[in-house]
Amino acid sequence: MSQVISRAETEQWTRKIWRKDAALWKSEEAHQKIIKNSLGWVTVIEQVSAAAEELAAFSAGIRNSGFKHVMLLGMGGSSLCPEVFRRTFGKTPGFPELHVLDSTDPATVAAFEAKVDLAKTLFVVASKSGSTVEPLMFYKYFFDRVREIKGDRAGENFIAITDPGTKMEQNAKDDKFRRIFLNPSDIGGRYSALSFFGMVPAALQGFDFKTLMDRAERAMHACSPVVPAAENPAVRLGAMIGTLASEGRNKMTLTTDPEIASLGLWIEQLVAESTGKEDKGILPVAGEPLGEPSVYGNDRVFVHIAVGLIDPEAENKLRAIEAAGHPVVRRVLNDTLDLGEEFYLWEMATAIAGKILDINPFDQPNVQESKDNTVRLLNEFKQNGKLTEQPVAADGNGLKVLCSPETIQQLGAGLSVESFIGAHLNRARAGDYVALCDYIQETDEHEVLLQSIRTHLRDALQVATTTGYGPRFLHSTGQLHKGGDDSGVFLQITAEDAKDIPLPGEPFGFSVLKQAQALGDFASLASRHRRAIRVHLGTDIAAGLKTLLAIVQSQVQRKN
Repeated sequence: MSQVISRAETEQWTRKIWRKDAALWKSEEAHQKIIKNSLGWVTVIEQVSAAAEELAAFSAGIRNSGFKHVMLLGMGGSSLCPEVFRRTFGKTPGFPELHVLDSTDPATVAAFEAKVDLAKTLFVVASKSGSTVEPLMFYKYFFDRVREIKGDRAGENFIAITDPGTKMEQNAKDDKFRRIFLNPSDIGGRYSALSFFGMVPAALQGFDFKTLMDRAERAMHACSPVVPAAENPAVRLGAMIGTLASEGRNKMTLTTDPEIASLGLWIEQLVAESTGKEDKGILPVAGEPLGEPSVYGNDRVFVHIAVGLIDPEAENKLRAIEAAGHPVVRRVLNDTLDLGEEFYLWEMATAIAGKILDINPFDQPNVQESKDNTVRLLNEFKQNGKLTEQPVAADGNGLKVLCSPETIQQLGAGLSVESFIGAHLNRARAGDYVALCDYIQETDEHEVLLQSIRTHLRDALQVATTTGYGPRFLHSTGQLHKGGDDSGVFLQITAEDAKDIPLPGEPFGFSVLKQAQALGDFASLASRHRRAIRVHLGTDIAAGLKTLLAIVQSQVQRKN
């Protein structure tokens, strides 16, 4: 690693980042065009800090107008930072409660609507491009619902955060939104935490966002070109994770104190979407509990982020893992407001890691591919009134397994559900990972069962495991699933929706949209011959997950 840091110093990596020198990463014109328009995050905290008083005044105006809830309607980069704030800081006394909707699952949408008084809810439509399907559909649905209550004054309950000149900006003007925040256009979604996409919801939530921004600005100065590479915290972190990944330790396992547990979701998106391309990538493993050293392969590196002192129990586990030869990085925050520092540090470190891996950390070619598949499938639904279903590989015990004909041929036709799932999962080998791709409602019960499945798979197969809710993960690990190397074993989980929610002006509702996203995602995996099957649970999701857990426990046994 010291050689890489010396190289960073000699070649002036941070100076080139600050000067927006695209040649640091790529020489091709198409790449350079993308990169040059993606480095606004380096100094955006200065611009947003200058608007801090304005944001505070806007937040006060929202409170004084009687709003009790703020519901952010977003996806990926526009929603994950606010979700970290929501889970970390909770409801601030005297301020509206923040909710973050980033799921097209109809049960989830209905549950969010049931939590709030629509007339007293401020909806924040957050979309960089202004054309991302999920925020547009959320906006379309909730604007229609509020218009039923407030008529032509519905726009009073909406604000937008978007880039200048987008369709969303025009929609917001047409519908007389209360406010439009135009973000600098040279910032990609996953690098937007410290821009208006993160700071407007932070101000509305009411915690001490100004101090958080001050901490971020402090990190910016610590990572500036005048700081030697050996003393630059982002260069050191980026050099470590990038170098280790290039040496085969590309499963970056993130563990945190419980109070900042959601930070893993944000880092997961930033690192996976930035590095997962050209058959390379760093797989962030978030939410996987620490285990015994024996369950880990030599593809792991561990990053533990604590608040205050590291918990003694966690430290004992980390030392045991370290003693077994696995690299361990420890980061300690003074308090939760240091998240501002952490956001900046990880953005810069990820850019550095991208340099080491020789990739463009600012594009996401395969995310667009899944989006295009979804649009194609929705058009098919508009024409035929149905979606083309996948071949059924096995059916029984309340579950249905679907996949490509190629996979059926590989694993064997005529197998039971249990045997087919077992045969699929047992294809995982050393250096692989198993990804659970969950197109179901995120509830505590479902989460416990999914975590039980992943933990068993990790312990039995001794491979890294990830789990993510669709469509959220499509804008996160979804890029790495398709653009990274062929080390993933995918288990897509879907279910029957008990009830759909129609979308105004569309011939389909949220249920069909979610199905199209799942099928589009699977089609993208299948086109790359990734090892993937889909397990359909039926209408009782919890019962289906319990059955799946029992199958996994019986069919996947520890290798030694």
